Amino acid sequence: MNSPIAATDDIAALYRDIIEGLGEDPDREGLLGTPDRAAKAMQFLTHGYFEDIDTVVNNALFESDLDEIVIVNDIELYSMCEHHLLPFIGKCHVGYLPQGKVLGLSKVARIVDMFARRLQIQENLTQQIANTIMEVTGAAGVGVIVEAQHLCMAMRGVAKQHSKMKTSVLLGSFRDNSPTRAEFLRLIG
Repeated sequence: MNSPIAATDDIAALYRDIIEGLGEDPDREGLLGTPDRAAKAMQFLTHGYFEDIDTVVNNALFESDLDEIVIVNDIELYSMCEHHLLPFIGKCHVGYLPQGKVLGLSKVARIVDMFARRLQIQENLTQQIANTIMEVTGAAGVGVIVEAQHLCMAMRGVAKQHSKMKTSVLLGSFRDNSPTRAEFLRLIG
């Protein structure tokens, strides 16, 4: 992982300003150290900016004669809404139809994390994952479905705590071939 652009101290100073701007005293017992903790948390929650696909995949692409769908289901994801800087939490289902190469299992989850750990909207997140899996594997097709609960919708505004958003991106044979698409959707449940 590359170094963060802003130093922790710089981000902590900004959090201190926010706390003061809310009318709180950042020097009171309960808030002592909060700016530093919040800065470190935000750096962790957005560490995807400092990762690149070559490092994430780390040559874990393997020759294979498999010509059936590979699915990794229920990959947990945690991201931050770029509109309100509040979390959205859910799961991602990834499927691909290999053409001579398969990707190491953990690398699928790492690709999801690399994009999820950025300020994001779910629609773009889904597309970034699908495009990257397609590019890295050279698959005949890729399907990605993300289901997430958005705290910007649950904690504020319309305040609907149990709503979930689902997004999908289907590429190649997952888009163009009805039986392949149907098999993918059936297999992810």
